[in-house]
Amino acid sequence: MVIFLLSLLFAGLTIVAYLFLNSQYNKYRWTLLNPVLTTTVVLVIILLVFDVSYDNYMLGGKWIGELLGPAVVALAVPLYKQRDLLRQNLLPITIGVSAGAIVGLTSGALLTKLFQFSNEMVLTMLPKSITTPVAMQMAEALGGIPSLAAVYVMTAGFTGIIAGPWLLKILRVDSSIGVGIGLGSSAHGLGTAKAFEYGPEEASMSSVAMTLSAVVGSFLGPVIVWLFF
Repeated sequence: MVIFLLSLLFAGLTIVAYLFLNSQYNKYRWTLLNPVLTTTVVLVIILLVFDVSYDNYMLGGKWIGELLGPAVVALAVPLYKQRDLLRQNLLPITIGVSAGAIVGLTSGALLTKLFQFSNEMVLTMLPKSITTPVAMQMAEALGGIPSLAAVYVMTAGFTGIIAGPWLLKILRVDSSIGVGIGLGSSAHGLGTAKAFEYGPEEASMSSVAMTLSAVVGSFLGPVIVWLFF
């Protein structure tokens, strides 16, 4: 009974914090107020202040985590609605997503190698630009740490949604395909959530980029490991 109540408390706390902070983001539209980022920060502060362990929080937090898979699958809806646009731009989309996946994988591996991280940390960092469910499985299969890989994925996502719109503006990328592919390839699910703010076409392109990046990354990951190790 105690475990159930704790699970309910932490799941409810996460949902209430997200809903409130999402309302503030919708009100002010400041990038740094992105509800995923601010909710994460608020929860970390609460856990530290009340000395709540990660394991105790995850009694309820895992309920939220289990919704991640269906949320990713639901992205198939905008994807289906934009199927004609996908067919008309198949080649640039394929090239753009493949390039994004390669840069995402190799940049993490090269940076961690440059700073002389352990092999385990390099393998954990490798799938940082791939959506969380796939990244965790990929990290585990390659010899990394799945839970830490999720942290790197979130960090890459936050960086992408904060710096991405600014970079797109500086580089004058304003087409729906360019914006969607850029956000989805660099910031996976968080980037796709950001792409919804631009429009349905950008969101569809971003969900395509996120999905294809996971597929391409799953094939390229072992190749990169073979090259570097």
